[in-house]
Amino acid sequence: SFSPKVQSTNSSDFTEEQKKTLAKIATCLEMRSASLQCTQSKEEFKLEDLKKLETIIKNVLTYNKEFPFDVQPVPLRKIFAPGEEENLELEEEEDATAGAGSTEAFPPRAPGTLLPRLPSEPGMTLLTIRIEKIGLKDAGQCIDPYMTISVKDANGVDLNPVQDTPVATRKEDTYIHFSVDVEIQRHVEKLPKGAAIFFEFKHYKPKKRFTSTKCFAFMEMDEIKPGPIVIELYKKPTDFKRKKLQLLTKKPLYLHLDQTLHKDS
Repeated sequence: SFSPKVQSTNSSDFTEEQKKTLAKIATCLEMRSASLQCTQSKEEFKLEDLKKLETIIKNVLTYNKEFPFDVQPVPLRKIFAPGEEENLELEEEEDATAGAGSTEAFPPRAPGTLLPRLPSEPGMTLLTIRIEKIGLKDAGQCIDPYMTISVKDANGVDLNPVQDTPVATRKEDTYIHFSVDVEIQRHVEKLPKGAAIFFEFKHYKPKKRFTSTKCFAFMEMDEIKPGPIVIELYKKPTDFKRKKLQLLTKKPLYLHLDQTLHKDS
């Protein structure tokens, strides 16, 4: 482990050339990360390659030789607000229109910020959903996985602010563990008939350099009851209107949730 003494924290103090070098280093680190996470393929970026970067990082302010690897610099990655993801997604999705819904109604927040529980009201019920884990055959290879939770009406329009979980760090076999509580931002009694709670599983794709939705699941109003629930996963793009649903897999892999209802009598 080495700690480069970069004198400046302000990115505008780097020259364009230095920024390019840093962005290429970032590409190499992403390639190394991908080859560590992928057991089948040959390592694209080996440990000895990584060691060559050490001197460059230490001398990033004075380094002026040619970069030792033929890589493209990582474009500056935009940090997305909850529920937002890059529109490059649309290029790879035949039917992007299925996921259309409006999200303008709520102000943007920082990523991974879950909202606190609403104040209780007499005779009203609040719902906490604990996202336990998701079953995926390639769980171990997902980079920066997180879940976007939204509540939509029958036309796919947002009823609540969209929330993103923090990135899940624990993976085992075919599971990614979230173990996180999501507070639904509306009293259950005020959720309209035909509404649904959506869970979109997202991960970062280094090759395409953007965050992509891998699959989604949803819960309808008649499924709101206390205790554990296991729901099916569907192929992307997310169909908020629930018209064209295709199961992700025939394998018994699901999204595992646990619901708690809080009623103020």
